[in-house]
Amino acid sequence: MDNKPEENNELDTLEDPGTVVENEQQKTGGDNAKADKPKVSFAKRIQGLVSHLNIYLLLFILILVLTGAIIFVGIQRNKKADVETTINTQPLTKETLEQLKGSEAKVGDPKQTLSIESNAIFTGKVLFRDSIDVAGTIKVGGSLSLPGLTVSGESNFDQIQANKLSVSGDVSIQGQLTVQKNLTVSGGGSFGGGISAPVVSTQSLQISGDLQFSRHLDAGGGTPGKVNGGALGSGGTSSVSGTDTAGTVQINIGGGPPAGCFVTIYFTNSFNATPHVIVTPVGGAGGGLNYYVDRSASSFSICSTNAASPGTSFSFDYMAVE
Repeated sequence: MDNKPEENNELDTLEDPGTVVENEQQKTGGDNAKADKPKVSFAKRIQGLVSHLNIYLLLFILILVLTGAIIFVGIQRNKKADVETTINTQPLTKETLEQLKGSEAKVGDPKQTLSIESNAIFTGKVLFRDSIDVAGTIKVGGSLSLPGLTVSGESNFDQIQANKLSVSGDVSIQGQLTVQKNLTVSGGGSFGGGISAPVVSTQSLQISGDLQFSRHLDAGGGTPGKVNGGALGSGGTSSVSGTDTAGTVQINIGGGPPAGCFVTIYFTNSFNATPHVIVTPVGGAGGGLNYYVDRSASSFSICSTNAASPGTSFSFDYMAVE
C-alpha cells in the first residue's frame, strides 16, 4: 500500500514533461508560421491605404492645395506691384549750405530732386521760375499778391476786398448785402421781400397791384408856365404855383371882364396823351361861375360861360393825371 502513491507520482511526472514538450512544439510551429509570411511592398501598402480613403476627403484635400497655390501666386504679384519707383535725391549737406550763403549758387540739375527733411526759413525773397506743387496746406501770414487766381473747386473766405469784381455766373448771397456806392443793374430785378430806401429815383414805374402811401403824395417837378386870357378883364392878373401834376391857379379879375378863358397853363413836360385834368374852385366868388376846362397833351385852360364879377379874386386847384 505504501508503493502505490509513488507510482501515481511517477505517472504525474511523466505527464508533465510530455505536456511541456507539446506546448513547445506548438510555439515553435507558430514562430515558423510567422517567419514564413511573405513581405508586402511599399507601393502595395500605399495602394491599400488609398483604397481605404473616402473620395470626398480626396476632393477636399485637392481644393485646399489649389487654394494655397492661388494665394501664393496672388501674394507674389502684389509684391511685384508694390515695388515703388525710386527717385534720385540729393541731400542738402553742410557744404552745400555754405555754398548757398553766397550771392547766387546752383545745386544739382533739373533731373535731380533736392530733398530737405528739416524745416526751412527764408529771410529774403524766394523766386520760382517754374510751377510749384504743394501737397499740403498753404498758410500765409501776410498779404498775398497775385496777378490772377483760378479756382476749380469751392473756396471759403472770411473776408474779401476787391477793387473790381466781375462774376460771369450766378451769385448766391446768404447774408446781407451792403453797397456803399451806386448799384447799377442792366437787367431786371426780383425781390421776395420789401425794399426800404430813403429815395427811389426811376424813369418809369409800373405797378401791377395796389399802391399805398402812408404819407402825403408830393408830386415834384418844375412850375408850369401860363398865359393870361381875356376873361380877366382890364388890368386882371393870374399866377400859378405847383407842378405839372398838381397846383393852384390864382385869378384876380379886373374891370369889365367878359366870358371866356381866364388863363392857359402850359406843362413843363408834355404828357404822352391828353391827361385827365380835374379843376376845383376855391372860395365863394369862384363857386358861382359856370367854369369848364379845355385840355391837350401840352396845356389846359380854365374858362367860364358867364363873366366873373369885376374886382373879385378867387383860385382853382388842379390835378392832371395821364
